[in-house]
Amino acid sequence: MTQLKIADKQFQWEDKPLQIISGAIHYFRVVPEYWEDRLLKLKACGFNTVETYLAWNLHEPEEGEFCFEGIADVERFVRTAEKVGLHVILRPSPYICAEWEFGGLPSWLLRYSDMKVRCMDKLYLEKVDRYYDELIPRLVPLLSTNGGPVIAVQIENEYGSYGNDDEYINYSKNALISRGVDVMLFTSDGPTDGMLQGGTVPDVLATVNFGSRPKEAFEKFREYRPDEPLMCMEYWNGWFDHWLKPHHTRDAQEVAEVFNEMLQAGASVNFYMFHGGTNFGFYNGANYGDKYEPTITSYDYDSPLSECGDITAKFEAVRSVVANFKGIDVSELPELPAPLPKKSYGTVNLTEQADLLDQLNQISDPVKRVTPVPMEELGQSYGFIVYSTQVSGPRSGEGLYIQELRDRAQVYLDGVYQGTVERWNPQSLPLQIPAGGARLDIVVENMGRVNYGPKLWDHKGITEGVRLNNQFLFDWTIYPLPLKDTSKVTFSDIAGSEAGRTDRPNFYKGEFQVDETADTFVRLDGWGKGVVWINGYNLGRYWEQGPQVTLYLPAPLLKEGRNEIVILELHHTEKPQIELVDKPDLG
Repeated sequence: MTQLKIADKQFQWEDKPLQIISGAIHYFRVVPEYWEDRLLKLKACGFNTVETYLAWNLHEPEEGEFCFEGIADVERFVRTAEKVGLHVILRPSPYICAEWEFGGLPSWLLRYSDMKVRCMDKLYLEKVDRYYDELIPRLVPLLSTNGGPVIAVQIENEYGSYGNDDEYINYSKNALISRGVDVMLFTSDGPTDGMLQGGTVPDVLATVNFGSRPKEAFEKFREYRPDEPLMCMEYWNGWFDHWLKPHHTRDAQEVAEVFNEMLQAGASVNFYMFHGGTNFGFYNGANYGDKYEPTITSYDYDSPLSECGDITAKFEAVRSVVANFKGIDVSELPELPAPLPKKSYGTVNLTEQADLLDQLNQISDPVKRVTPVPMEELGQSYGFIVYSTQVSGPRSGEGLYIQELRDRAQVYLDGVYQGTVERWNPQSLPLQIPAGGARLDIVVENMGRVNYGPKLWDHKGITEGVRLNNQFLFDWTIYPLPLKDTSKVTFSDIAGSEAGRTDRPNFYKGEFQVDETADTFVRLDGWGKGVVWINGYNLGRYWEQGPQVTLYLPAPLLKEGRNEIVILELHHTEKPQIELVDKPDLG
């Protein structure tokens, strides 16, 4: 039995000191075909450990229905790391933050109106326990105590940034131990008094998270844990992006210098992130500080490995630090795998089109409600939802108010676009209702649930009501559009005059031929806002507001021969065509 231990303020492995040099790679942000490539590059950088969160909402997408296949096959990811020769750190907390939708919590929790998450709430703990009963037995054979590569497992996640329920943190600890987790347990928190007081457990290793000034961070840590190893569990060497904000970058040399300072201090380090990957589908999270800010599709994070797995200047700088610290030449580190090919496939014309509003009864199962209700009340997790009602007329100069919208709504009166309302810009829209009345359609996009902070409990859709001035509107038909696939959409050939019809949501479809598969990037110049599917796989969202310009399309999602692209464009396109290029553009 091999176990990570602590002696003389150091980690020990097989009775020898071990300085953990780790990097975060989230299996759920990388197509499985590329797991080994990314892990080999981590090893080639001189690292000895990989760390990953586990996303509850990926593994239990519907209550009581579990998934551990494909991109959710965490056991395969861990075994791949073992094959490469890496230790593994797992962070299976029910809540993970990670700029991931709802911080990894499954959206169906929101159906329980009285539930309180991340505390000793009986109903919440029942759901966690059922998940752990399914998850943890899959992880136990992977522990180092059973001959596997997993050397440490985290309890909860940065809990001191959220709460101070000591009983809950201890319950979370015992939930792991009682199910057979006997490797080292740890917590991770920011290096402040409040966070370390709220998030740590007296008899469990504590670690700290930060991006700079390691001396200050470790001094604060030492006030609470004078005899434990120093470990930065999240070294924020880059940062994530929000829509409508600039793309983040950080100087490679500065990152390397801070890293070297930690190594020289004898600290263990986990790079968050070493390779960020992609928020495929609708899994991006959001932040809420002064206002709601959704995260973009790319999770490049300005990491040492780029979104598509390329070596960066930051990788080279970090690799040099590791080699120098070990007293060897960079050439003596493990060999890098060959770069994965990139290819430009040129222009793809989209030749078919389908108006979303015209097809609501075909692509959705409508329900009647007296008032608008959020997605979760209808059993929907992600995507879009349309609210329709008939408004009496005539009415002149009255304002339409969408009360507590989450997150972005396009408003149509008898099919004519009236304007857009956004959660971060909750304006009213003036409506002119004709004498005979009019049909009101409101298309709402869930742009990602909040993943951090006090606004975590984040229903989607219209959560309170719709008013004309102060008069609430009742009697609604609601069309859930989770868009798990687009198979029910009926397309027609694009008529020249109809192509790019402004500000009505439309699906577009086209085909392209591939002789040899390679990574490529979808460039959407002239498009507004929407979602892209390739061969039925949801690549994620795009938006002309940026910063992200291209969407990453990994080669394993392509096939030799005919490939299909479907785009839901919410507003307009100048031309129904896209480019498949060989270089990313993140703004």
